[in-house]
Amino acid sequence: MIIGTAGHIDHGKTALIRALTGINTDRLKDEQQRGMTLSLGYAYQPLANQTMLGFVDVPGHEGLIHTMVAGASGIDFALLVVAADDGIMPQTREHLAVLSLLGLTQGAVVITKQDQAQPEQLLSTQRQLTQILATTFLASAPVFIVDSLSGAGIPALREYLHHLATHQPKAAESGLFRLAIDRSFTLAGQGTVVTGTVHSGAFLLNEARAKLRLMPANTQVRIRSIHAQNQPSNMALAGQRCALNIANIAKDAIHRGDWLADERCFVPSLRMDVELQLTHLTPVITAWTPVHVHIGADHVMAHLVPLSQDKLAANERAIAQLVFEHKQCAMPGDRFIIRNAHAKQTLGGGRVLDANAPDRKRRSPARLAWLSAINHYLDTQELAPLLSQARYGIDAAFLQRLTNTELHQLSLPAHALWVETKRGRVLIDKSCWHEVCKQIEHRLAQAHLRYPDEPGIGADRLRRMTDPAQPLALWHSALAALLHSERLMLTGAWYHLPEHSVSLSESEQQLAQHILELAYQGQYDPPWVRDLARLLALPEQDIRHLARKLVQQGLLYQVQPDLLYHHHHINELATLLLAYPRDRGVRAAEFRDQLDLGRKRTLQILEFFQRIGFSRRLQDRHVIRPDNQLFTS
Repeated sequence: MIIGTAGHIDHGKTALIRALTGINTDRLKDEQQRGMTLSLGYAYQPLANQTMLGFVDVPGHEGLIHTMVAGASGIDFALLVVAADDGIMPQTREHLAVLSLLGLTQGAVVITKQDQAQPEQLLSTQRQLTQILATTFLASAPVFIVDSLSGAGIPALREYLHHLATHQPKAAESGLFRLAIDRSFTLAGQGTVVTGTVHSGAFLLNEARAKLRLMPANTQVRIRSIHAQNQPSNMALAGQRCALNIANIAKDAIHRGDWLADERCFVPSLRMDVELQLTHLTPVITAWTPVHVHIGADHVMAHLVPLSQDKLAANERAIAQLVFEHKQCAMPGDRFIIRNAHAKQTLGGGRVLDANAPDRKRRSPARLAWLSAINHYLDTQELAPLLSQARYGIDAAFLQRLTNTELHQLSLPAHALWVETKRGRVLIDKSCWHEVCKQIEHRLAQAHLRYPDEPGIGADRLRRMTDPAQPLALWHSALAALLHSERLMLTGAWYHLPEHSVSLSESEQQLAQHILELAYQGQYDPPWVRDLARLLALPEQDIRHLARKLVQQGLLYQVQPDLLYHHHHINELATLLLAYPRDRGVRAAEFRDQLDLGRKRTLQILEFFQRIGFSRRLQDRHVIRPDNQLFTS
């Protein structure tokens, strides 16, 4: 359990922790000389049942609010510290606002310096606290009156905290592991060490599958050892303060605000869509207002763009987008604080809804409905409303970041369906999936009525006719599912309904047989249309008319105008290209020598494969596209 202090400067936060634990958290010489906390301080206290109680001491000076937020973002329990002789002060109010905006739900109030206050001062402070806390999460919190120097009241507070820690629910080991880095340093003989609070999950030191990445740099790291709550351990758990010894990264490559995380946690992004709650003192905020953002242990600049309305005013709750100068990392549900451009006033805070937000159509009704559904999920953990807003389903990677849960542990609605795609799984509402498939059949039926002589529609053209906005991976999965269930048929490259066919007249069938035989005999150097017309003693136009139908049926391929290859030899050529290393491809000269053709014909063949999307040219080489859907079966 991690306990954090909060309160105005010189109200006795450090002295309180020293009285509770015997540890002075002002570790820096400058802090001790000035009697003022400048950076985060930590103290640990072992309890009887092997529980470790951790304390985070934050600075109270208004100029160090960014340090206070970094410390408060990882705590479980807050101690609001108020000096009896001073009462409520500016940073008392600001720290209280920060704790509320960060979503803290547990805490206690400690009135310090009891010996320095007159009875009427103490009574006044108590009245002030009752008034200011009435609408906060500390409204019904216990209040302790102490004197940290003499020890008066300290035993009762210590006993309360110890009881709380020993009865605290065990930290969940499920979820994706991530630690927010707030310090990095080098130890002689050990190397780089980072410290921070574990926000979720568990990391086992000796587990073979355990891999972490430094984010947003996206660098894989190897962990040598772990100290959890100031003790050697082979495990780091959610809610613990941990120090991790890293083997392969120098200190200079690590910055405060970075994360050590499971590689599935983050996709770094310049934009985040958020739910924002403004304070009662916030001035009117318009689009592109510069703000300081405190998230995790990080402090960065961003521009704020209201989404659900044009302007935001004091006390408003709204949907907005944060646009950063450099890529940042967060997960849905993460809490943050924003302060004004001069970093002098806390404007508000909230939680992240989508950490990888779009830059276009960000205010569209569909987008706002999607963000509202995410918001609802974070409140209720109900997936059904979210699925109803996901016309094309929810990508498994996003779903894992949203739920912070292994996908096999999710409780799915009865009407949810997993669809396998080439880019991974997608969870989609069954009614949405049936609609996707139905639309394809409907468009094909319309196409068959309009173009009865055509054998079908190519995949790309069919997608443009049906739903060009549909993700390509989901589209191909829908086509595959329809083929598997025999609701569609594929002839050559043309999709059609099972009952649709293109018939040739008896004379066309005989002529088609001659054309196919001559194309097959020509192998990689078939006759041109003019040559076919001469050999068959027919007008060139008749050959072209029938060849067009054979191309549509997938029996011939038009490599160049009037140059037709048999489908068998096109498959052979594709197989030859697939045999070359995918990362290196082939030069035209190499392919020419293999085919024993001229350079011009070889280039025509290679350009054909580029044109249909099977390959692409990189400098002087021709390489297979990794996402091609042709000739792969």
